[in-house]
Amino acid sequence: MYQERLKIDWVAVALWAVLMIFGWINIYAATYNESQAAIFDFSTFHGKQLIWMGIAIVIAFVILLTEPRFFSNGAYPIYAVVLVLLTLTLFLAVTVNGGKSWIQIGGFRFQPSEFAKFATSLALAKYMSTIDVEWKQTKTKLITAILILIPMGLVFLQHDTGSALVFLAFVFPLYREGLSVGILVMGAAAIALFILSLLVNKYILIGGLALIALFYLFVWLNKRTSKDYWRAVGIFLVCALFVFSVDFVFNHVLESHQRERIEVLLGKSEDLQGSGYNVHQSKIAIGSGGLVGKGFLGGTITKADFVPEQHTDFIFCTVGEEWGWVGSILVLFAYNWLLQHLITMAERQRSKFSCFYGYCVASILFIHMFVNVGMVIGLVPVIGIPLPFFSYGGSSLIAFTILLFIFIRLDATKNQLY
Repeated sequence: MYQERLKIDWVAVALWAVLMIFGWINIYAATYNESQAAIFDFSTFHGKQLIWMGIAIVIAFVILLTEPRFFSNGAYPIYAVVLVLLTLTLFLAVTVNGGKSWIQIGGFRFQPSEFAKFATSLALAKYMSTIDVEWKQTKTKLITAILILIPMGLVFLQHDTGSALVFLAFVFPLYREGLSVGILVMGAAAIALFILSLLVNKYILIGGLALIALFYLFVWLNKRTSKDYWRAVGIFLVCALFVFSVDFVFNHVLESHQRERIEVLLGKSEDLQGSGYNVHQSKIAIGSGGLVGKGFLGGTITKADFVPEQHTDFIFCTVGEEWGWVGSILVLFAYNWLLQHLITMAERQRSKFSCFYGYCVASILFIHMFVNVGMVIGLVPVIGIPLPFFSYGGSSLIAFTILLFIFIRLDATKNQLY
């Protein structure tokens, strides 16, 4: 075991520790109150986060002492247990901020959807590392989709759209395994069409799609076959039906607060006292920080509690106000360093299980970081997902720690096959 400890990637461990500690500092700043300024006051948010940090450190240590084959052999059982928890959540959950994704036992409350991310990563890595699995087979694609969509659907039924969308991160490691780039193009096109359908008259948009189809047939293609005509007509009809379905999805599938946030983001409405309030105040806080910020505990907007949920989903605006542009860039640099390092670690694995799992870890952390920072600065809709290792919350901190340290443990014996 001593020899294995020497192989632990301390760069990844150090980046985890730095992000977690700096996150705690900003939680302290975001919730600072002179009457509760003691660091070890465990009735406060920063005090509770210290407890979660201690638990996370213990869990990380236990994972590093665990035999790596446990994660490979136990991938499917762990996945099954988490699915049971997600199902129970539908019946036992307490409502928090409009979502029913929390199970409460006495004074303890946890969010199973956070743990579903590493459980799904393990299950996918186990399946994709099976000897007879080939991505070109329809069976492989179907089973992979099922492994992702079941937990994603259960989380969506809990009215936790943000956490459900995170499961789209698994597209990236699957793309590395051979997922067609056409899937990514279709996904991007669907998002673009959805947005355009909300901004542009539908008949004008349909006309534009028809012109694109004609351009493809008579300008782009030098030689045309009947198959090309049918393909162009088929794609046009699918896009047209999608455009006309947007209103139904927007008005009957999305929650009212989700519709309001999208409209604010697209500039269709400006509800600075309602759905647009958080982002508006967040941008003011970040902008007021200037180049080097107002200093630790010097954030006036932070102190006045203008930004709701500033210690959780909007923690990054505390960084912007108190540490400025320089501090914000350093935080993003740390995340970028961690993500790039995880990809480097994944590429040096002999085991396909370890390699695929590593890409899942990097993809999940990237989606969380990109969406969280994007919503704080007003580039993406507010969907309520935490900044990894940074935001307040025991479930997210422990789940992200487990996600990361399983990979660090696998990497410690990277020359072995699982």
